[in-house]
Amino acid sequence: MAGMLEGKTAVVTGAGGGIGREIAIAMARAGAKVIINDVGASLSGEGHSATPAEETKRLIERSGGSAAISTDSVAEWGSAQKIVQAALDHFGGLDIVVNNAGVLRDQIFHRMTAEDWLAVISVHLNGSFFVSRAAADQYRKQESGGYVHITSTSGLIGNMGQANYASAKLGITALSKAIAIDMKRFNVRSNCLSPWDGAA
Repeated sequence: MAGMLEGKTAVVTGAGGGIGREIAIAMARAGAKVIINDVGASLSGEGHSATPAEETKRLIERSGGSAAISTDSVAEWGSAQKIVQAALDHFGGLDIVVNNAGVLRDQIFHRMTAEDWLAVISVHLNGSFFVSRAAADQYRKQESGGYVHITSTSGLIGNMGQANYASAKLGITALSKAIAIDMKRFNVRSNCLSPWDGAA
């Protein structure tokens, strides 16, 4: 895999830990320059810290990779623009967007609050659209690029206590398909990954 992404620049959202961190490290190992985007919030979306992103950056640089940090939120249109701009400012381009950022507010449907619903939809679904849309102008200009969206079996087959998360994740699958159709003329690809450890 080494060298597969040589000369490419990737944005990985939610790269301060978990799957996002491993994706960012793997891409750097393959030769990509990586924008580590993470607000450093808890799993439920509360609080902010630069520490998780800094740790991912340290791991990448320790292995000889190149990375920079963005702590802007994917859940706001203007902040999503800044995430893409960070790639252009630091590395002079953008070739790959990985929409991985997410929060969990699990609650049985009849007890789920509007806040629980909106927090999850805002980060997962709106965030995937905002960051993808922010990258689209650059992709059109260079007539190339790729999107990788992280979906979930929760959206594909359902899961108890996750009406918000399941809805967002199935929405991301549809978003990816729509992007693939609309951006094909610009040689832009859009695909989903659905990680599953078999324990759910």
